[in-house]
Amino acid sequence: MSDVGIRIEKVDLPGIGFRHDLVTEGGRRISVVSHRDGERDLGVFDEDDPDACRDTIPLNDDEAAALADVLGTSVMMSRLTSLSDETAGLFTEQIALPTDSPFLNHPLGDTKARTRTHSSIVAIVRDGQLIPSPTPAEVLRAGDVIVAVGTRRGLDGVARLLAHGPD
Repeated sequence: MSDVGIRIEKVDLPGIGFRHDLVTEGGRRISVVSHRDGERDLGVFDEDDPDACRDTIPLNDDEAAALADVLGTSVMMSRLTSLSDETAGLFTEQIALPTDSPFLNHPLGDTKARTRTHSSIVAIVRDGQLIPSPTPAEVLRAGDVIVAVGTRRGLDGVARLLAHGPD
């Protein structure tokens, strides 16, 4: 990831809505036009002429939300992976909540994972949706994938804790 911030420009489109433009590190331009009626168009611009829109993909609210969720989840996961790559001895792991976990349908805080394992639960992936920085009140559900950060020993402890409860 670049040290330079990503710049997104917002342009008002009178009578239509507004457009957000982003230029990628590779020089490609993409835009999202948000119409007043809630519809959105994803625009991909020509490589040789950054002012010429090569293709437009209309997105309804559900499609836009799904795309945002996919991008949001993958960006967060890649940032966590990057963090663990940069820090010796720190790992990120995705742990599927066992179907017979003693914490199923209980608040995350009941696990006391940080106190018991010295690892932090930084997110939950539920039905393809990311729940970043879950609160202790977040109830664990069947199918949840727990995203934890810690040492190898600590992460093994989180997996054991979720599977079997406290020792």
